[in-house]
Amino acid sequence: GRVRVQIEHGVAVTHEGQPVDTLPLASDAEAAPTVLRLGSLSWYVIDREGRLGIRLKDSQSAALSAFDGIDTYPIDLGWRLDGRFEAYEPPRKIPIPNILGGAFEETVPGAIAFDVAGQPYRLDVTGEPGDSAFFVIFGDPTNGKETYSGGRYLWVDAPDADGHLVIDFNKAYNPPCVFTPYATCPLPPPQNRLSLSVEAGERTYAKH
Repeated sequence: GRVRVQIEHGVAVTHEGQPVDTLPLASDAEAAPTVLRLGSLSWYVIDREGRLGIRLKDSQSAALSAFDGIDTYPIDLGWRLDGRFEAYEPPRKIPIPNILGGAFEETVPGAIAFDVAGQPYRLDVTGEPGDSAFFVIFGDPTNGKETYSGGRYLWVDAPDADGHLVIDFNKAYNPPCVFTPYATCPLPPPQNRLSLSVEAGERTYAKH
């Protein structure tokens, strides 16, 4: 369960600006992963449910150079909605499916309840009680058509003392998997797959 790097003689790999010959590598499951660099390349160990891999990034990749932005729906204040936070007592632990076919266990402190055109909807959030914001992974019928097939993400500020909050779907954004097949994105749990088409936020990235 541990990884150590051994660098070939004469290869100028660094960590925090210092040359590396051999070094134990902390994964991203720890406080901060050990990041190695060589020219425009950087890489570190990722841990996904005990499966270890190397995440390699290139700041001069052709895909990055060709990136010209993400298409979005027009901003519509009709998708900025008042919601009610309904806390789970105690918070739940649920499996969140991921693109690898497994699941990440996450803490769900509660759900956001909101209405659209008189119809009620709910979305579970992940995070810890007392967090300043909660993370939402949701799917809807636009997935695989106008938006990414694996759903989208959204951050929502924690509720006020009365349980009121605002969920702004204009801020919905794509997971990393829309850009690369090498990401390990969480997917919407079944209860977060809305029957409502959310025509707000980021659309899919057609060049992937």
